[in-house]
Amino acid sequence: MSSNIKVLQVIPKLGFGGAETGCYDIAHYLPENNCKSFIVTSGGELTKFIDKKKVKLIKLPVHSKNPLLMLLNAFILIGIILFFNITIVHARSRAPAWSCLLATKLTNRKFVTTFHGTYNFSGKLKKFYNSIMVRSDLVIAGSNFIFSHIKDNYSEFLNSKKKFLVIFRGINVDYYDPSTKLEEDETKLLQEWEINKEKKIILLPGRLTSWKGQELFIEAINLVKIELGYEAFHVVILGSEQGRSLYKKKLVRLTEQYRLTNQIKFIDHCKDMALAYQVSDIIVSSSIEPEAFGRVAVEAQSMEKLIIASNIGGSNETIINEKTGLLFESGNAHSLSQMIIKALTMDERSIKLLGAEGRKNVKKKFNVEKMCFSTYSEYKRLLK
Repeated sequence: MSSNIKVLQVIPKLGFGGAETGCYDIAHYLPENNCKSFIVTSGGELTKFIDKKKVKLIKLPVHSKNPLLMLLNAFILIGIILFFNITIVHARSRAPAWSCLLATKLTNRKFVTTFHGTYNFSGKLKKFYNSIMVRSDLVIAGSNFIFSHIKDNYSEFLNSKKKFLVIFRGINVDYYDPSTKLEEDETKLLQEWEINKEKKIILLPGRLTSWKGQELFIEAINLVKIELGYEAFHVVILGSEQGRSLYKKKLVRLTEQYRLTNQIKFIDHCKDMALAYQVSDIIVSSSIEPEAFGRVAVEAQSMEKLIIASNIGGSNETIINEKTGLLFESGNAHSLSQMIIKALTMDERSIKLLGAEGRKNVKKKFNVEKMCFSTYSEYKRLLK
């Protein structure tokens, strides 16, 4: 059976986000199980890491939401499906999913979708557009939170004859492993960041966008400084503005307003995120809207780091409060500040215990191998 499985994954761009890394991981897992693996994407930084001997990469403008281009993509996908005799098409975003739906209908192939986010909608038209993600033969939700979101908002589009299940996203626990990091690399990164490690480092990773809660985080840091009365720690806000230059300026102004310029550093990019976690003491995920899964919380736990996250969305599933991390009241800067103070004043034994439990939690539930095996198993069931 496995030798007959040829999976074509379709994703707008192959960057370093959760959906993209999941696509990449599955693509390289399949050939190890004697399956053919294909990716259609418009490009992205992660494409240069694809093993071309294992995965066939095809570039197509599937990032476009132009209806005419989406239709053209559908017919090109039909050609790809027939030429390579693809058996399963797996779409990971809405615009390409519409193209995939038409292509799979006309070629009579199995269609899979992974619902990666909550996809806001304010009217019936946008909701209809989003509904493509539940019109497949197999609908995969990346967390129980997303599963509930789909049931609550898209039940009229769900087909009881089609399969709908949760497969938790996974991370590479071998990459996010504190024992693999070298002290000299840590020293080099700190030098790049121009930070002396005489104080603890609080890290907020994530692209610069309002719903990730950077403003709330800066407000909380200000409250911590007021309560402690001195500059007791360094702060790194790590993430690209991705064209949101006005938002970046707003954050910088807020930092200046609170007189935190000596404490807060803005770093655009880090090529080794595991190392960024390693040099930090406290990791924060301050999202004011629910994370579909929340890779930061899982990656931090895998690195045995103390994670503080908002108590909404996927964080409620990935973090066991007070055991593998700390949860604060979403949108509440005071609540976050109190958790940061708690973390800063926590004894080393408790910190190490949280870290050890965090890694154990991730290895058990959110390992990339488990995610890949579960997805592969569902592919096989679908073809039966």
